[in-house]
Amino acid sequence: MANNEFSIDALVPAEMAVKAEAVGVKKANMTLGEMFALAVLAGAFIALGAIFSTTVSAGSIAIKTAEGSPAFSSGLPYGVIRLLAGLSFSLGLILVIVGGAELFTGNNLIIMAFTSGKVTLLQLMRNWIIVYFGNFIGSIATAVLMFFTKQYMFGSGAIGLNVLSIGEAKTNLEFGQAIALGIMCNALVCLAVWLCFSARSTIDKILSIIFPITAFVAAGFEHSIANMYFIPIALFVKNWGDPALFELVKKAPTDFPHLTWYNFFISNLLPVTIGNIIGGAFMVGLVYWFIYLRPMKKPAPTTRESRQWTEQGE
Repeated sequence: MANNEFSIDALVPAEMAVKAEAVGVKKANMTLGEMFALAVLAGAFIALGAIFSTTVSAGSIAIKTAEGSPAFSSGLPYGVIRLLAGLSFSLGLILVIVGGAELFTGNNLIIMAFTSGKVTLLQLMRNWIIVYFGNFIGSIATAVLMFFTKQYMFGSGAIGLNVLSIGEAKTNLEFGQAIALGIMCNALVCLAVWLCFSARSTIDKILSIIFPITAFVAAGFEHSIANMYFIPIALFVKNWGDPALFELVKKAPTDFPHLTWYNFFISNLLPVTIGNIIGGAFMVGLVYWFIYLRPMKKPAPTTRESRQWTEQGE
């Protein structure tokens, strides 16, 4: 290979680990303002994916009208509906990775830089706390805006019923169950981010994101930042939504008893966040750190060296 020839070969896992570590250092050293603003963006981006997913899967819930005929039934198998919901939700992480934003769940991989001693515990916690709070602001602000659009009335109330049903299901989880669902979710989210470290192009990144994210949504796993949109929008609709919605779907607010602010924070957000940290930081970040970056391991080449080797044909 000529020295001036450009290579589009993807980075191999050992090089990905070095890149992940370097990215973690960069993220941990961001200014407070930049970190917070990018976190707000990420919360809004994930909310956009949630909006897309909610819309696509609307109509999958069959209810009976006064005449006894089913309403809002798509006729599609459950698994197909979940697949479509997952594919559409992928928009959120695509916007975060390609557009550039700070997402708490993906930033769990900063633990690789921390474990290598290149980021302090204070820097790690500073990033996680600020980004988590910024994600919350972006997500719930998007939920407020969506509430005022009254999009939940579209499809003769099918979207509104889907919004309420999603919120009810998420706030009706057992604590341990929510932790386990959170673990599985962020293992897949962080694997998607990990795969993006190998990417050389935007298309590479998008393809790396789609399958892991589709898998976690289709399987029904729990993502803390997504739930910062899914549950508040459901609470807004339940508590302050247009009464005409409940007439359309033949339901009442009392039909969603678990959908409360207390259950949002205590029964869902708390255990799901714990699970997300375990799944992302420990099951993905620390495992790849141990394989490729631990002190007794032969140092992996830097990405700059890797590019030089590729260009030289070595």
